[in-house]
Amino acid sequence: MKIAVIGVGNMGGAIVRGLLKSGKCSPDEIICTAKSRATLDKMLEYNAELQVTQNNVEAASQASLIIVAVKPWLVGEVLREIAPVVKRSRLMIASVAAGVTLNDMAELLSADESVELSPALFRVVPNTAVEVLEGVTFISSQDAMAEQQESLCDLFAALGYVATIDEKQVPAATSLASCGVAYAMRYVRAAMEGGVELGFRPEEAARIVEHTVKGAVELLLSSGQHPEVEIDKVTTAGGITIKGLNAMEQAGFSAAVIEGLRASK
Repeated sequence: MKIAVIGVGNMGGAIVRGLLKSGKCSPDEIICTAKSRATLDKMLEYNAELQVTQNNVEAASQASLIIVAVKPWLVGEVLREIAPVVKRSRLMIASVAAGVTLNDMAELLSADESVELSPALFRVVPNTAVEVLEGVTFISSQDAMAEQQESLCDLFAALGYVATIDEKQVPAATSLASCGVAYAMRYVRAAMEGGVELGFRPEEAARIVEHTVKGAVELLLSSGQHPEVEIDKVTTAGGITIKGLNAMEQAGFSAAVIEGLRASK
């Protein structure tokens, strides 16, 4: 499969690096585009064998899968630009831009009415952890055959966890997993600062918290248990853990997390 990634900034670049790192794609199977030559040069620094261009039409015309990873307000410009060359049999177009619906994509691509074939359209909601093959990606589609859906899911499965969802769930998925990376990082940062207050050097506190969070997640993934089961294992009556948990709840910990998710939906 030849893949064109239009816009290889933070998210597009993370997808490309993840695909290469996973071995799912070779450099000659990916074409990267960007407005800035400096952005393309960064991708070539990562892998000099990648194909790069500042011409979106050139990239789109060669691909069987086009991943549009530009900022939301640029999606219309890009789709209208490539519309004349994308209406081909079995072509797939996936947008990772927040707020751009499948209907929006279809309308933007319908400018060239002389071409009858319509590509399969996908909304893809990954998070930046796809770069290290630990991402969470949600996929919804329009006019896609089962084998196309399976092919795209298989591609992103190499980068972490994948789920197909109804498009109406995309805002919630974005809040929980994409924004969720930032929310998890904020907990890590707070715990690191707390570790410094408790007497650890900053770099020591950082490593301790990072590995603690990683270990907690691995416990849940390996056991399949609800978090409260693992919490109970380290929470004894009258002990320090329950005192710490109660102090966090009194300060609004769980409520703050839920409100943050609601606000970003």
